[in-house]
Amino acid sequence: MNNDQLKADNAQYLWHPMAHPGAMKKSTPDIIAKGEGCWIWDVDGHKMLDGVGGLWACNLGHSNKPVRDAIVAQMDELPFYNVFRGTTHVRAIELSKRLVQMMEPEGVATVMFSTGGSDAVEGALKVARQYWKLKGQADRFKFISLRQGYHGVHFGGMSVNGNTNFRRAYEPLLPGCFHVDTPWAYHNPYTDDPIRLGEICAEMLEREIVFQGPDTVAAFIAEPVQGAGGVIVPPPNYWPLVRQICDKYGVLLIADEVVTGFGRSGEMFGTRLWGVNADMWCLAKGISSGYIPLGATAINRRIAEVFDADTTGAASVSHGYTYSAHPIAAAAALATLDQIEALDIPGHAARVGEHLQTRLRKLVDTCAFVGDVRGVGLMLGIEMVSDKAKRTPMTRTSDIPARVAKAAYKAGLMVRISGPNLILSPPLIITREQVDLMCDVLEGAFAAVQEGRA
Repeated sequence: MNNDQLKADNAQYLWHPMAHPGAMKKSTPDIIAKGEGCWIWDVDGHKMLDGVGGLWACNLGHSNKPVRDAIVAQMDELPFYNVFRGTTHVRAIELSKRLVQMMEPEGVATVMFSTGGSDAVEGALKVARQYWKLKGQADRFKFISLRQGYHGVHFGGMSVNGNTNFRRAYEPLLPGCFHVDTPWAYHNPYTDDPIRLGEICAEMLEREIVFQGPDTVAAFIAEPVQGAGGVIVPPPNYWPLVRQICDKYGVLLIADEVVTGFGRSGEMFGTRLWGVNADMWCLAKGISSGYIPLGATAINRRIAEVFDADTTGAASVSHGYTYSAHPIAAAAALATLDQIEALDIPGHAARVGEHLQTRLRKLVDTCAFVGDVRGVGLMLGIEMVSDKAKRTPMTRTSDIPARVAKAAYKAGLMVRISGPNLILSPPLIITREQVDLMCDVLEGAFAAVQEGRA
């Protein structure tokens, strides 16, 4: 099939996630045909740095040979079997042990596998409710989360999402879900002092727990660093305060690490940035470098021991997927974890990411419509504004973000636009030289749009 036919056929037969079907039929898609390391090529042979990392996921870049070899070997050995009651397979056992050992500092006792991040969140929400039933506190069914938070697209995840755009079309959602303000330094009505902001937003969580009735709240769920919401990094005191508040009222703490897990933040897990342990962790994306869909919900000893001690049968986990711990995905994950440790991916992301953050923060001073550049490790958001003094985000009707992205694409860099934000999440193997190239392209793209050349 020739390229023109591919482009014509794309939206005729495919509904794209997070997109209007009609809009996709009117636009020419970017069709990616090849990937190698941090580079991707479209069907026209145009070579680009992958500033998106597939979608926060290709942490080891494209075409990593050890992961590829593990996938092929597993295909030859056992392409599929389930892990439902009474059966399992070798890779599922190996991967579950590996993850529990890796997360021993977090106090993880067991994992429950799924096929992606939304699944992992759904599993955590279900386990939280079941845990409290087992504890004889069935009234604890409510969830509290953050505005701007993103937790996937299942009904549970959408219900705790903090962005109206992901919720409105599917309401009414799960009852018993409530939201409090995010400690967002750039957009908040409270203070310019980040430490005070952390205190204020933690106090708001506590007030909401008290208002709802602590004996009705099952869990608080949040991302250690918000990804899809615009790469919002909380003040350093926020998560420790949240942990204290959850402990004070017996509320479970769920860390959505779908984006931050396995090195993206510069730590193996995002909670380690803040020196805090959660009660459950939602994992996906980087666990298999995105090569094969896989998710996992990691569960700490506090919860696991209650399930293990049950003698009534009420602890039976009525949750799971046909493809939970898929053998090929598990093999890919084991090889990925080997590579993450051998290459010190978290340390590399921290070092190279610091350079990325330093270079691109200069855009606030050099570009008239860049209001904020924020991030940590190899996750970065550039917020575009219509009024810099008032910090007014560009509306979705503005064509400026798309023009910047198009200029970057032409110059050899794939980026992602989400509302007024340009988001970068490149492979974690990216070199300092490639980071410099990415920054050069972006600086040129913003300048071209500002000067009316793009």
